Amino acid sequence: MRFQALLDFFGDAQTAWEAPLDALLASGLNPKFAENLLDIRSQVSLDKVWEKLQARNIQVLTWDDEAYPRRLKEIDQPPPVLYVRGSIIPDDEWAVAIVGTRKATSYGRQVTQEIADNLARNGITIVSGLARGIDAIAHKAALDAGGRTLAVLGNGVDLIYPPEHKRLGEDIIAHGALLSDYPLETNPDARNFPPRNRIISGIALAVVIVEAGTTSGALITAAFAADQGRDVFAVPGSILSPQSQGTNRLIQDGARPLLSSQDIMEALNLTMATEHRSARAVIPTDATEARLIQILGHEPMHVDEIRLQMQLPIEKVTATLALMELKGMVRQVGGMHYVVLRENQGEYQV
Repeated sequence: MRFQALLDFFGDAQTAWEAPLDALLASGLNPKFAENLLDIRSQVSLDKVWEKLQARNIQVLTWDDEAYPRRLKEIDQPPPVLYVRGSIIPDDEWAVAIVGTRKATSYGRQVTQEIADNLARNGITIVSGLARGIDAIAHKAALDAGGRTLAVLGNGVDLIYPPEHKRLGEDIIAHGALLSDYPLETNPDARNFPPRNRIISGIALAVVIVEAGTTSGALITAAFAADQGRDVFAVPGSILSPQSQGTNRLIQDGARPLLSSQDIMEALNLTMATEHRSARAVIPTDATEARLIQILGHEPMHVDEIRLQMQLPIEKVTATLALMELKGMVRQVGGMHYVVLRENQGEYQV
């Protein structure tokens, strides 16, 4: 929120970073925060920070970057800076988060492996937090299935924590990415993990809680998911198992009980992910699609208005829009209103 306030006042981050104390105070920052900012600025060389990022092949994404995850940008207070080791690709837009207790039972392990394996084999990216227990099992199952996985960390992406997950982290970098909004060399700290959970849920279409005690951090992820409008699924468990008390309570409070990975596929129509890849791979863009890309923006436009601007029969317009949605070029946002996906705008010429 402070970052956005600085952008609103100064116009860009560089001007804010270089601003003197009186200008920072005029922007609305309280004196203590402004002085802290000046102190940090005196100790930090942005050129050296950039050199470290380049040397370690770490990508930095901001709100203005096309590669910044679209769904994450839509949440309240999205991270203004996202550090990435590995790669985020358009297909990662079809993602499901799987999280749970660090003290997984044999039941929890089996369920996690089956869900992550089935989703990954259907082209769904698995998101989790690289923690011990359910998180690590979900990441590994996705990789073993030949799928992609993203790990959101509570520390800098130059560190892999816990240390025994170093090999797993390296595999994730090769077939997905490690993500964090914490700067390089930020050590893991208990207070870092709850805020990062909003990123886990924010990137995903839905969140699956496999096992969670009554005080599990996975329940924080579920709460963020609900606030963000994401579907929350919980795996039912024995009423005698401490690891299932949190998930059973979630179901009691309205979460969807998850009996198989097919429940997620059907609820979110995730079979569209495979169709999308096939359509995008084999169907070329034609002049009609190019014109639609030029007309559509990021503000929803009704199909009738689109037809008027296109001056084409409504059947032609709706059929083309349906195909473009399969190809990941546009999205229907309800009530026959359409928007262009950000990464496509400007790519096509009439």
